[in-house]
Amino acid sequence: MNTPKNLWSILLPPLLLGTFLAAQFKPEDIARDKEWEDFMASAQMTLEIKMTGPGSVTNPYKMILEKDGVKRFAAWKNPQGRMLGSVEGWQWEIAAYRLDRYLGVNMVPVAIERRYLENRGALSLWIEGTFHYLEVMEGRIKTPAGMKGVLLNRQVYIQRAFDDLIYNDDRHANNILITDDWRMILIDHSRSFRMTKASLTTLLYNEKSKTHPGTISALPAAFVEKLKTLTPEIVKQVTDPYLTDKEIEAVITRRDLILKEIDRLIEKNGKAQVIY
Repeated sequence: MNTPKNLWSILLPPLLLGTFLAAQFKPEDIARDKEWEDFMASAQMTLEIKMTGPGSVTNPYKMILEKDGVKRFAAWKNPQGRMLGSVEGWQWEIAAYRLDRYLGVNMVPVAIERRYLENRGALSLWIEGTFHYLEVMEGRIKTPAGMKGVLLNRQVYIQRAFDDLIYNDDRHANNILITDDWRMILIDHSRSFRMTKASLTTLLYNEKSKTHPGTISALPAAFVEKLKTLTPEIVKQVTDPYLTDKEIEAVITRRDLILKEIDRLIEKNGKAQVIY
C-alpha cells in the first residue's frame, strides 16, 4: 500500500522549510522516500532468509526486492497479537515511519504495507552499512572523539522523545543502528502505541525508570514546534489506517506529557540549555 497522495502535502512542507535534524537520514535520502515507497510496493519480492533466534521474537523475513535493474533488501514482518507476553502489531511499523517523517525526526526507515504469501504485513527498507549500537556499548566499536558528548547525546534525546510519543517500550541497543558516519537509525516498532495506564500517565523515559532511565534533556526547536502542531485529526491523516481512534488519543496524551516535561526542564535549566 502506497502512502496516500494527500499525505505528501503534509509531509513535504517541513522538509522544504529545512527542519531536518542533524545526524539522521540526510535531506537527499528523505527526498527519495516516495520513490522508495513506490519501488517497494511494485518490485519483485523473494525471500532471502527468515531471521530466527533468541533476539528475534517476531521472526521477520529478509527479502530481496528487484525492479528495473535495481536491487535492495527489506525486512517483512506481520506479528499480530500477544507473542511471548508482549502485544505486537505490524501496522505500528508503518505508523511509526509516518509520524517520524511528519515530525522531521527522520530516523525510521521507509515502511509500507505489502502482502507476502497472501498475508498483510509491514515491509521496511533495509539500511546497509550500519552496525548495532550494542557494539558501541560493549566497547567493540569506539565512538569517534568528534561524536562524544553533545552530538551523540542530542541524537539520543531525539530518540527518547520519539519513543516517548509512540511509547515504544522495546527500544534497546540492538534495534538502534549506527551508520558508518555516525547517524542514528531506529528499527523495530511493532511494540509501540501502547494504551496501558502507565503509557498515558508517565513518560517512558524518566529519571526514576529502571528499564528506560534518562530524560529528553535537549531538543531541536523545529521538533518541539512540530510536536505542538499534532492534533487528533493530523495524527489520523498521517497514520491512517494504521492507528485506531483510541491509539490516536493516546498519542496526543503523550504529546502533552512531553510538552509538560519540556516546560519543566526549561524552568529548571533555562531555555537555552533545553531548546536549540
